[in-house]
Amino acid sequence: MLFVPIFLILVVTFGYIKRVNVFDEFVAGARDGFLTVYKIAPYLLTMLFAIDVFRRSGALDYLINFLMPITNILGIPKGVLPMFIIKPLSGSGSLGLLTDICRNFGVDSIEAKIAAVMMGSTETIFYTLTVYFGVVGIKNTRHAVLVSLLTHVVATIIAVRLVF
Repeated sequence: MLFVPIFLILVVTFGYIKRVNVFDEFVAGARDGFLTVYKIAPYLLTMLFAIDVFRRSGALDYLINFLMPITNILGIPKGVLPMFIIKPLSGSGSLGLLTDICRNFGVDSIEAKIAAVMMGSTETIFYTLTVYFGVVGIKNTRHAVLVSLLTHVVATIIAVRLVF
């Protein structure tokens, strides 16, 4: 509870001892933060727009129907498939899906439990790659997307096995 005030006092004291103008450094850091936001904003907006188009166009439903034979073999319930597809794309979108799953299947259902484990244990792959690679200007992600998606599939299978 007192961590933030103590931390601020330590920063100001350390700056005073080192003879650094803490306020000017704070303003410079805030300026750098705005520049970072300026750099990544186009990537984020493009990704969010693409996700929205993906969901509203019905492509998500087609993808779920396409993946069902494979996910049935893996034991992933159909009610969790939207979470499986959206989680790598958007954290807030998957949170909305988790709410829908809990509302439709019940909080104690297998679908809700699997979705909750997936929500807490998987990453928003494309968001993370967009931000990190966008900030440093990397356009060729090489194997990062493929390995991340493969990891997502494995994490989802483990989540399903943990809940069952």
